[in-house]
Amino acid sequence: MNLFDIFSNIEKVDAEAADRFSFYNRRHVLKFGAKATALAALPTFFSSVVNKAYAALPNATEVLKYALTLEYLEAAFYKMGLEKSGLIPSTDRAIFAQIGKHEDAHVKLLQGALASNSIASPMFDFGPAFDSYQNFLTYSQSFEDLGVRAYKGQAGVLKQTDYLTVALQIHSVEARHAAMVRALRGDKGWIQGSNSGGAVAAVYAGEEVTTQAGVSILGLPGQTANSASEAFDEPLDEKAVLALAGAFIK
Repeated sequence: MNLFDIFSNIEKVDAEAADRFSFYNRRHVLKFGAKATALAALPTFFSSVVNKAYAALPNATEVLKYALTLEYLEAAFYKMGLEKSGLIPSTDRAIFAQIGKHEDAHVKLLQGALASNSIASPMFDFGPAFDSYQNFLTYSQSFEDLGVRAYKGQAGVLKQTDYLTVALQIHSVEARHAAMVRALRGDKGWIQGSNSGGAVAAVYAGEEVTTQAGVSILGLPGQTANSASEAFDEPLDEKAVLALAGAFIK
């Protein structure tokens, strides 16, 4: 199970799931707490709802449908952020306007790839994400870094299909977005160990790996645990993505 499966599997047991998860209409379902704890609180709420929806891994078409759901989420996030007066400094607006255009293009690409199997966008509520520019950056980094790991985690499902090319075209650009946002936050453009840089820590769990394909990178000249982990990104497995999904999918 992964981030992109959730809406499909919930709708199998609840045909009105899209309405139930619309926080524009159901704001009483979840009240955000203090800004510092809001992100951490969300998975607990969501885990109580998704238990009945667990099912087998989807086929490639289903993965792409919920990749589209993630792209809808990101496109909506940047659109709302840009529309909020005074949120994004004038020096950075062009960057997020361009990222927003990229996300819109990703939506169009996935819609085209899915053709008649395409799905409509759900509604989203991003809670305290727009309360401050720092909150906005934190959410942005979390969305982008989680998306990169989630796409990577679905490569096995998409292999030997035309959809793999579509996903990889998007995956690399999401990684560039993540690096740009991390730089705006004054962080490194790559991930060092499991350091979240102040974003949602669980997004970075497992990134501290220093052995690849049975080879200890630490055994190479001049390598440290930090440099060895920086050189590679890790996919996020289904269980981990599902545990995080409640923080982002409404």
